[in-house]
Amino acid sequence: MSTETLILDGKAVSDDLKAKLAVKVEQLKAKGVTPCLATILVGDDPASATYVRMKGNACRRLGIESRKIELKASTTTEELIAAIRELNEDSAVHGILLQHPVPHHIDERAAFDAIAIEKDVDGVTTLGFSQNAFGFADYPSCTPAAIIAIMDYYKLPIEGKHAVVIGRSPILGKPVSMMLLNRNATVTICHSKTNHLGDIVAQGDIVVAAVGKPKFIQGEWIKPGAVVLDAGYNEGNIGDVDYEACAERASAITPVPAGVGPVTIATLLKHTVEAAERTLKS
Repeated sequence: MSTETLILDGKAVSDDLKAKLAVKVEQLKAKGVTPCLATILVGDDPASATYVRMKGNACRRLGIESRKIELKASTTTEELIAAIRELNEDSAVHGILLQHPVPHHIDERAAFDAIAIEKDVDGVTTLGFSQNAFGFADYPSCTPAAIIAIMDYYKLPIEGKHAVVIGRSPILGKPVSMMLLNRNATVTICHSKTNHLGDIVAQGDIVVAAVGKPKFIQGEWIKPGAVVLDAGYNEGNIGDVDYEACAERASAITPVPAGVGPVTIATLLKHTVEAAERTLKS
């Protein structure tokens, strides 16, 4: 690895965010408001249960209430939506997170879109996606927002740069593309089936890997001096980029773990606190 490559330390960005949030949480509590994030877990997928537990622990460390709703794997779409609507109507709940994936028989999109927009702190609703595309979402999807936060923390320029995004999911690839575009980057969206993918990636000043395949992005694809943001997380703590090979050519790169992941969780907490703050203004 080049000694000049800047390692984009997600833990440092996350710690900075959470230090600011701790102050806001204390201010809210002094006014009688405890920020509350409700997480819904359907079924008993061990990875999902681990993610929910991590998010709950992160909440508690900041003094945010974490309310966990566990539903059976046999829960129907209608039953899940009813549980979401109950949380929508609960004024003590400021943010709602539906842990995905949900069991296959559930209409995940219908469930996501049942979340009230003012409580969609994970940025998963169709309306939230649309607002993000137009550039005025209160709570954009957390991982895309984390990627932008890392770039801003390290003062990495976005305007005028060519960003290549590999991935097109509605909560990662597509929204981060819109956010980069709204910051005046020129954006190319690719995916695992893109022809001549390496040639396209090689044009990127900014490369966002969000394809969900371990070590998919090759070192020789990276333009010398590019900024590489790896939003992938695969079994064995492996990202979507071949880290060692890409770091040889990149000017800056996020590691996996301790890159985008910690900032994603901090962003979720930030959105929850901001949602609580908005209840005081309404």
